[in-house]
Amino acid sequence: MCTLALLGTALSVGGALAEGRQSKQMADAQARAYEQQARADAQSAAFEQGQERHRQDLLKAQARAQAGASGVGIAGSPAEVLAANAGQGQLDLKAIQYSSQLRQNNLGTQAAISRFSGRQAVAASIFNAGNALAGGLSKIYDPTKSPTSGTATSAVPARSVILGGSTLRAPGAGNT
Repeated sequence: MCTLALLGTALSVGGALAEGRQSKQMADAQARAYEQQARADAQSAAFEQGQERHRQDLLKAQARAQAGASGVGIAGSPAEVLAANAGQGQLDLKAIQYSSQLRQNNLGTQAAISRFSGRQAVAASIFNAGNALAGGLSKIYDPTKSPTSGTATSAVPARSVILGGSTLRAPGAGNT
């Protein structure tokens, strides 16, 4: 009986610790996924910025060609329009970079939270294992069932009375 209780306690303790390790592994895997997603977002934003630069270059070239084809010189109003378009283009590029950086920061924060959650799961599993150990050991050792719980009365026959230092037995109790 005691062996089964010890085995059950050991399994409970081991299970609690294993659960904590698995939770940490899952949290670490999730954190790595967040970090990978952040790197992919950075690459995607760099590609998007390159595409936007190319589009802006094409628009500038088209605007210059139209101005030249119309016979209007580049100086004056057309130059101001080109400069304004270039300024807006730079703002568009910075907006792409900024939004990507926000997403990357968010993913980095989620990765950190996931790792923290994994560490907390390990700590909780240690407490759960301790609780299972204490609970299991308390079921094994029951002081009310201990063979030494009865004091001097256990050495005296059941139908006896102790007076002073001598034992008086009830009539018919086998007084010899």
